[in-house]
Amino acid sequence: MTSPVTTPDRRRWFALAIVMTAAFMDLVDVTIVNVAIPSIQRDAGATVSQIQWITAGYALAFAAGLITGGRLGDIYGRKRLFLIGIAGFTLASALCGFAANPEVLVASRILQGGMAAMMVPQVLSIVHATFPAEERGKVFGMFGMIVGLGAVSGPVLGALLTEWNLFGLEWRPIFLINLPVGIAGLLLGRAFISESKAPRALKLDLVGVVLVTLGLLMLIYPLTRGRELGWPLWGHLVMASSVLVFGALVAYEKYKARRDGSPLIELSLFKVKSFAAGIAVQVVFGVALGIFFLVWTMYMQVGLHWTALHAGLTGIPFSIAVSAAAGISVQKLVPRFGRKVLQAGALAMIAGLLIYIWEAGHYGAGINSLQMALPLVVMGAGMGLIVAPLTDAVLSEVPKEHAGSASGLINTVQQMGTALGLGLVSVVFFGAIGDHLVPAAVGQAFTDAFRDSLWWVVAVLGAIFLLMFALPARPAQHVEGGAQDAEAPPVAKGTEKESELV
Repeated sequence: MTSPVTTPDRRRWFALAIVMTAAFMDLVDVTIVNVAIPSIQRDAGATVSQIQWITAGYALAFAAGLITGGRLGDIYGRKRLFLIGIAGFTLASALCGFAANPEVLVASRILQGGMAAMMVPQVLSIVHATFPAEERGKVFGMFGMIVGLGAVSGPVLGALLTEWNLFGLEWRPIFLINLPVGIAGLLLGRAFISESKAPRALKLDLVGVVLVTLGLLMLIYPLTRGRELGWPLWGHLVMASSVLVFGALVAYEKYKARRDGSPLIELSLFKVKSFAAGIAVQVVFGVALGIFFLVWTMYMQVGLHWTALHAGLTGIPFSIAVSAAAGISVQKLVPRFGRKVLQAGALAMIAGLLIYIWEAGHYGAGINSLQMALPLVVMGAGMGLIVAPLTDAVLSEVPKEHAGSASGLINTVQQMGTALGLGLVSVVFFGAIGDHLVPAAVGQAFTDAFRDSLWWVVAVLGAIFLLMFALPARPAQHVEGGAQDAEAPPVAKGTEKESELV
């Protein structure tokens, strides 16, 4: 339950630091494994199929459990689910780090993804339930900075830990580094995070859990493994059939809402214009990021023959630009210019991509990290203008009792978009390369495929720019302090800024 108090709870900023650290840990863990794959193959003797499952298993478990994890937080308490998630994530990280064979590593990665699905939705929910509307803009700006840092820190950190070979442990430190962070987060979270949950009793919708998990797996599994399996017919049939499962889910959730008011997915959220439009943008934005980051990595490490550390360090200007722009956009720009800031971000990303396309063609295989800095800074600034205020806009008019469900949906649809983008890479990137390369032609083929792929990302960002017209001109919380939350009692104007939900 949430209740207003007369004195501000300073613990909310400690709580924010804790949940942001957990979010950063998850973002890093998604990408840190990729650069260690050669070491895992060499040291653990993992097969190609096992390597695929080490990466795909985490993504599948994570995406399939996000909505359920968010709703569990609404029902049983967001602090409780966050602590369960971070404890499980830390345990799974230890199991990964000490895995005796590839089979144990695969199982531990699936467990790690499932625990992340319990932990991550609580981050936005705790922010939404703990901070008053007038403070959330600043908080989501910080969240955007964390996203920017996490996007690039994973490959750099993974490359450093693998190359250093600490204590002769080869790849294992990429997982073991989570242990001290997770233990500290667990202890500090118990002390500083305030509990919150839905103001009325909700029941877990087990049928909804089964349907949403089945539908997401049917959609994301073929997308995740389609290229390695040669895009078999059954994969297309399974993806097409997922539409029927999602249709059944919608019908059942409507019935469940009428019967006892405790659906897994609160479909009434989609009647909130800011939420519905923001979810659509999140999906398409995920597609753009899924395509770009994979082809960018392949271009540098395979096409240009750069080491993982070289490629990771090249991304630092991008990370810095995302972080800086995210903070400025929410705190300074969005309150004044509204959704035009997000649209300017989409145009800036397009401009950065066009510069990158020109440079890749002009410099060819001789391009260096310094020459890449300009397009990466422009792209990073554009992404920063989008990522933080977009989350802010999506959640700005969501009642607190549905914060967990909404947060789970936000994370899930972005995962779905990213998976779709990764699936499209097989068409827009590997399809352009072809299967008959001679070694001498690899660099030029990857450069050409990279440029072709970026044109696809430009087109997707153009669609995002148009979709953003459906967003509210200004997020509700930036208009005279924001909309009142559904369960919060009216607050006298003179005491509005002194009341806080804990």
